[in-house]
Amino acid sequence: MNLIITGGTRGLGLEIATQQLIAGHTIVIMSRFMSTGLQSLMSEYSNRLFFVPTDLTEPQLIKEKFDSPPLGDMVVHGLVNNAASAYDDLVSNIDLSALDAMFRINVYSPMILTKLVIRKMLLHRIKGSVVHISSISAHAGYKGLAMYAASKGAIESFSKNVAREWGTLGIRSNCVVPGFMETEMTESLSSEQKERIFRRTCLNTATSTSSVASMVGYLLSDLSSSVTGQEFVVDSGTI
Repeated sequence: MNLIITGGTRGLGLEIATQQLIAGHTIVIMSRFMSTGLQSLMSEYSNRLFFVPTDLTEPQLIKEKFDSPPLGDMVVHGLVNNAASAYDDLVSNIDLSALDAMFRINVYSPMILTKLVIRKMLLHRIKGSVVHISSISAHAGYKGLAMYAASKGAIESFSKNVAREWGTLGIRSNCVVPGFMETEMTESLSSEQKERIFRRTCLNTATSTSSVASMVGYLLSDLSSSVTGQEFVVDSGTI
């Protein structure tokens, strides 16, 4: 399969890319910056891993990337909307410019990418899969995460409606809902904050990026051919 992964230069995105490369698939990473982790992976899979520099704060410019190599003539079987930005603050302090910047990355760009990928799937008559990475914060309340959770809730609603809209043509759309992982997005949290979060889970530990990536791989594969319009929580059992 040919797959597009946003934000695949580090953390969960890099783990998803790694697992899918090992499985034999071709990957296009769309992200703002290159990373040493992705560079290392590209040296190992130079014939099946491509990097397309993309600023997801500018969703109106994404189409240009689909008009140029390697995406121009590529048949696309799957999309993983993984890139995200977290705007953490209390609701009483909401700043509109920060809110808009986050929604551009977390909501507007995934919507535009989904649109462009579906058009490719229709053109090539592909029964493909779109996977959106949500967050447990859209399901369980966390102080300071209301705006971030709202952006993830928006993409879950979008995903469910995409599933209804295109299911008759075999195009599936699902969400994976990770718990708190040890990634760069959460490294600003103190040890006390992390421990408080982990105590809310059955396993009392951080969510494994490998486990989340494996769920994404399942939803991209034919093993999940009858699965669409769903949210799959992988969060160490938040209760």
